[in-house]
Amino acid sequence: MATFSGSEEVASVSKQPAQYPTYYRTVAIDGLSIFYREAGPKDGPTILLLHGLPSSSRMFEPLFHRLADRYHLVAPDYPGFGHSDWPNPKEFAYTFDRYAEIVTRFTEALGIPRYTLYMQDYGGPVGFRMVLNHPERVEALIVQDAVAHNEGLGDNWKARRAFWADRAANESNLRTNLLSLPTTRTRHVGNDPNTERYDPDLWSDEFAFLSQPGQADIQSDLFYDYRTNVEAYPKWQAWMRKQNPRLLVIWGKYDLSFAPSEPEAYRRDVPDAEVHVLEAGHFALDTAANEIAGLVRAFVR
Repeated sequence: MATFSGSEEVASVSKQPAQYPTYYRTVAIDGLSIFYREAGPKDGPTILLLHGLPSSSRMFEPLFHRLADRYHLVAPDYPGFGHSDWPNPKEFAYTFDRYAEIVTRFTEALGIPRYTLYMQDYGGPVGFRMVLNHPERVEALIVQDAVAHNEGLGDNWKARRAFWADRAANESNLRTNLLSLPTTRTRHVGNDPNTERYDPDLWSDEFAFLSQPGQADIQSDLFYDYRTNVEAYPKWQAWMRKQNPRLLVIWGKYDLSFAPSEPEAYRRDVPDAEVHVLEAGHFALDTAANEIAGLVRAFVR
């Protein structure tokens, strides 16, 4: 299923200066139409932005509005998300390995040899796979509410770990836990006492997306594969400890999806990491876009 059927390139002038509009494009990768947003000077530093669940490249619009004057910003939708194709799970393997392969081929198709990786939520397991496969392409890492340590998965992951241990017995509980409207809202608001800062369209739009035919099967398959990320955490940590990459960690203090210990866990692997905990939730760009844009400008060379 494809949710985008427009022309190969549509220009839209967003809030950023007119000379740096956002372009909404598609490219064919392995027989799939992959949708992506692109803005900024192509001779500027490239930031490859990888989105989380249940969002899409749309989540990065606040950064496109603030950074396109200086940086080349590229944000794809994964298969099964946003405006990219939604192949049938019986015909396509919804795994993080497959996503990493497709995003890697996506960068090659666009002629992007090097980039700073900006990884949020599911973007972490996609991005870290790309890092290990092609470390020479990565200039720096930006982690926003994405986990690379087992202890970063908090108490609300008990039901999800049970799903990994016995999918058949726990599939119904997992779908309720992961895909419901209350959970979709909590992913944004967390335990922030100032709920008036959050646009309710954020979670109502995402819940409408999750409620479309086929989405429950797609997301269940992908989340069942999430167990492979936990198995891979030691490899990601070992790479960071050995390579000591330039690393910026941005975290929302009201994030209930992951444990609050996770930002400092990155500093154990990369002592020189720059770590910032903000007045924000899991999707920190909801309420802290200006602050995050400033951090990115100071970090990306």
